[in-house]
Amino acid sequence: CVARVEKALKKVPGVVSAEVNLATEKAQVTVRGDAGSADALVAAVEKAGYAAHVEDPSAADMPSTETPATHTWWPVAVAALLSAPLVLPMFGMLTGADWMLPGWIQLALATPVQFWLGARFYKAGWAALRAGSGNMDLLVALGTSAGYGLSVYLLFRHAGHGQPHLYFEASAVVITLVLLGKWLEGRAKRQTTAAIRALQALRPETARVTRDGREQEIPIARVRVGDLVVVRPGERIPVDGTVRDGASEVDESLITGESLPVAKHAGDTVTGGSVNAEGLLTVQTRAVGAESTLARIVRMVESAQAHKAPIQRLVDQVSAVFVPVVIGIGLLTLLAWGLATGNWEQAILNAVAVLVIACPCALGL
Repeated sequence: CVARVEKALKKVPGVVSAEVNLATEKAQVTVRGDAGSADALVAAVEKAGYAAHVEDPSAADMPSTETPATHTWWPVAVAALLSAPLVLPMFGMLTGADWMLPGWIQLALATPVQFWLGARFYKAGWAALRAGSGNMDLLVALGTSAGYGLSVYLLFRHAGHGQPHLYFEASAVVITLVLLGKWLEGRAKRQTTAAIRALQALRPETARVTRDGREQEIPIARVRVGDLVVVRPGERIPVDGTVRDGASEVDESLITGESLPVAKHAGDTVTGGSVNAEGLLTVQTRAVGAESTLARIVRMVESAQAHKAPIQRLVDQVSAVFVPVVIGIGLLTLLAWGLATGNWEQAILNAVAVLVIACPCALGL
């Protein structure tokens, strides 16, 4: 996924480099001069099958309140509840008991898992095909659809002539497990960015500014360099700047790690996000928003996360051809088993196994 987005961005005229951070879901793009407009970059990402938007600099360092679909647990729970009746009867086979559900009930349980809870795989796989590439979602969609389709065919073919061996549980369980993996991935990404969000949350959303001899509280985005900001005892300093009036003890552990407060007087510099312990301070703004020390720290952490080790670049090269190769091997398996044995049912199952075993996104990540 990362490699495909980076490849799409690098194809835009004027782009020098592009690095995508899966954890923070951000891309850092370097362009040559005025080339490579933001609209062209967004269009390239959307053509590759993903959504994108230009980050608002004034809100870049504010905590994210989005809740992506991959972070919700209910699809996993519903898929597990629907898949359990398909799987549990198989344990009866160990004791010789026949607990298998009627085929029509299996169809009723597997269908919502396949086409409702698994719809995301079809959408992502189709978007990848339209972009002229493949992804792990395409493998999931192909593999589970083959197993589901074979089961439907066998069910109708043997209607009224006994219970055929069906494979609805295979497609349902694969989708359930991949949904579980996506949820765990989303949780891991939230934990990865927890430190960044904690840093972002340290900056106040408003500042008390003195303008025209009058003190007023305004959103931090409206504070400008040179503005005089009043910071009362116990408040966080909202901007980077220089103390113009007052004296206090300031907790700068955010930056230095030093737990003891530091004395600040007129002429001393203060950093946004630090805590004014006791005195009233008037601070002349030197940097705010994306140019503040706190915002630069966040950007450096994100840049470090996005930077790829040499082994990661090798994996990206393998990922570019991984899905087409897997699909090719699956087709070869289907034809080889079908032509050699004449048992096309077994041939389809073996081809499905090839596709499904390649579903985990280890290379994609």
